[in-house]
Amino acid sequence: MKTQLTLALLALVCTACTAQTPNTKTETAMNQNSKALVVYFSHAGENYAVGNIEVGNTKIVADFISEKTGADQFEVVCVKDYDMSYARLIEVAKAEAEAGELPAYKDDVDTTPYDTVFIGGPVWWGTYPQVMLTFLRDHDLNGKTVVPFTTHEGSGLASCVDDVRKAYPRATIGKPFAIYGHEVRNGRDKVEKWLGQLGY
Repeated sequence: MKTQLTLALLALVCTACTAQTPNTKTETAMNQNSKALVVYFSHAGENYAVGNIEVGNTKIVADFISEKTGADQFEVVCVKDYDMSYARLIEVAKAEAEAGELPAYKDDVDTTPYDTVFIGGPVWWGTYPQVMLTFLRDHDLNGKTVVPFTTHEGSGLASCVDDVRKAYPRATIGKPFAIYGHEVRNGRDKVEKWLGQLGY
């Protein structure tokens, strides 16, 4: 009787172990097969601390993300022209923020197929550039994983994470990331370390 009971318990333990393995593999496969999108605004031209640059700081981070994760990209390009001196840009960005202006952007992307959406931009007056807030207004990312990232020269994440949470109260907010603009060009390791923490 004891032998039969022992065998029965052993069979139950083996069955439980076998049942857990497929679940783990399925979960891993789901993570690997999930579709990701990087949505970002990036400003080339004259920038603080790095001078005149051909490729904006945030674009470089977006490229690092795509290269590591295989994520698609959509660059938010404002209809308004920001090709101006940095001093003038500060004034324009401040006026937009104070007025709560939501500038229009060119083209668009269907976010429906994506499970994870990275949202990136420089920090202008305490949050993303206003055109990024236009994008957040126009797209429902609730139910997805939304991962904020910023480039900055001292503002860190500012209120970008809070603004994303306000826009998408039913989204899962992934670990956010901020990097100094002047560190971006040598910052691939930092970006990849952060992506590793996200499971990539």
